[in-house]
Amino acid sequence: MSSDVQTKPRDRSLWAVPEVTVAFLSFTLHYVWEFLQVPTYAGMADMNHWDGIKVCTSATVGDVGFALTAFWITALIARSRRWMADPKLWQIGVFVAVGIALTVGFEYYYTEVSLRWTYSDLMPRVPPFGTGLSPLIQWIVVPLLVVSLTRRIVDHP
Repeated sequence: MSSDVQTKPRDRSLWAVPEVTVAFLSFTLHYVWEFLQVPTYAGMADMNHWDGIKVCTSATVGDVGFALTAFWITALIARSRRWMADPKLWQIGVFVAVGIALTVGFEYYYTEVSLRWTYSDLMPRVPPFGTGLSPLIQWIVVPLLVVSLTRRIVDHP
């Protein structure tokens, strides 16, 4: 029996798993961002090198957790883990919105409740919760880059 339809073999590499790609790209891009925004957090610029690396790495691991949470919530709503292969505008909106909501909540908790960190005078704050502008921009720019790069890597459904 011959078939006129040719099917593309499924990519079995680790990169074909959308969560792996999202986690890797998120880690890489957020890590760079964390170091770039060091002057906007009180005491970070004066911290010894190794302590600064540990703080930025810890923050980046949290960012990856936010990215995966946003990815999975979007996947649940889209009913597909491969939504980034051909993302719809509303899916990108959900992905970014979940990341921003998590960022606002955690930034508020850490700067106002637990006082784990504080912003320097260089950080513009955005009402109503006084969230730093840099982490808000981070959670717009980085997720958009992650979606753009991931859609080039993962298989289309």
